[in-house]
Amino acid sequence: MNKTPKGERLSISVIGKTNTGKSSLINALIGQNVSIVSEHPGTTTDPVVRSYELIPIGPVTFYDTAGLDDQTELGQKRIASAMKVLNRSDIVLLVVDEIGITKEDRRVIEKLLKAQIPYLIVRNKSELLNKVTIEEEHIEVSALNQENIDGLKERIVNLQKEINPENRQILEGIVSPGQVVVLVIPIDTSAPKGRVILPQVQVLRECLDIGAISISVRDFELEQTIELFGDKISLVVTDSQAVEFVNKTVPSNIRLTTFSTLFARYKGELFPFVEGAEVIDQLENGDEVLVAEACSHHVMGDDIGKVKLPNWIRKYTGKDIKFTVVNGFDFPEDLEKYKLVIHCGGCMITAKEIHRRIRESKERQVPISNYGILISKIHGVLDRIVSVFPESKKEKN
Repeated sequence: MNKTPKGERLSISVIGKTNTGKSSLINALIGQNVSIVSEHPGTTTDPVVRSYELIPIGPVTFYDTAGLDDQTELGQKRIASAMKVLNRSDIVLLVVDEIGITKEDRRVIEKLLKAQIPYLIVRNKSELLNKVTIEEEHIEVSALNQENIDGLKERIVNLQKEINPENRQILEGIVSPGQVVVLVIPIDTSAPKGRVILPQVQVLRECLDIGAISISVRDFELEQTIELFGDKISLVVTDSQAVEFVNKTVPSNIRLTTFSTLFARYKGELFPFVEGAEVIDQLENGDEVLVAEACSHHVMGDDIGKVKLPNWIRKYTGKDIKFTVVNGFDFPEDLEKYKLVIHCGGCMITAKEIHRRIRESKERQVPISNYGILISKIHGVLDRIVSVFPESKKEKN
């Protein structure tokens, strides 16, 4: 469970005013005392992350957040931190107690509705008497007495099925059982020692799940592999940084795409990213471009987001472009000043978070693309890279 990538876990945030029993509820759901519980308000400060195997969903991540009614200066910062967690949540559990729904709760509900985030109102402390009646649909539980916790789990499972009735697949509609897929994985200074990066692992695993025959090679071994297997190869998937070389090496009758493009479709929306890539033809001197990375990592001398992409774009456009690189979950408040957002593959964050970032960019009228698609555009192979997807034909029609 703990080895399941964060980006592949269902993200559930538990939010509500101080002392409604949010931490106790997480302990009850998990069946372990993993969150600190106290009668004193404000025990939980910054959001706390907990992992759990919720059958039949699988691994989930719970975010235990600070109370929404802490009026101290520090409390307001904690609340702001808690509210940011909502944006990357698949499901929110809004916990209320015997008092009922407060004005803070109603503000949260308004935010959830606006952001189209599914939520459940969980009325905790059902063991207490003289409860105020609330009209909103809710489920009553007692974290203290373990009452109706299984009922809450069932409601979470059912809500997850509504959100994602079918499990997403990276290679959906592209690869069939028995087909030969060649994965081009360069091993350079940016490759982690003793392992390969997450998107490559996930594509390899899905090939195994589908029953496709997967062959992993380094870029300089590709030509020999094509000589050995020839027309038996149905698809080649390459690291984006090698796409120019791989495009020249792979015959036109063999389909070709990149890991990053697969993830653009799997986690986000393929064609908004494609449209965003076209914007680099319109960039002018002094324009600002935002490079958004979802995770933090050790920066190498040839880091793709901080070094390679800016250099490629400046060379392609011949313009003096300014670049800002951000890491983590938040977009800058002044997103409007950027002419383009270039996002990483998003392997470490959920599809919900990628869609939120796409939506936020659209609302602020800032085009957005991703690493692999933009690199393919720069090297003149974008049409070929995208043509492997069945929906690309519908888009052209």
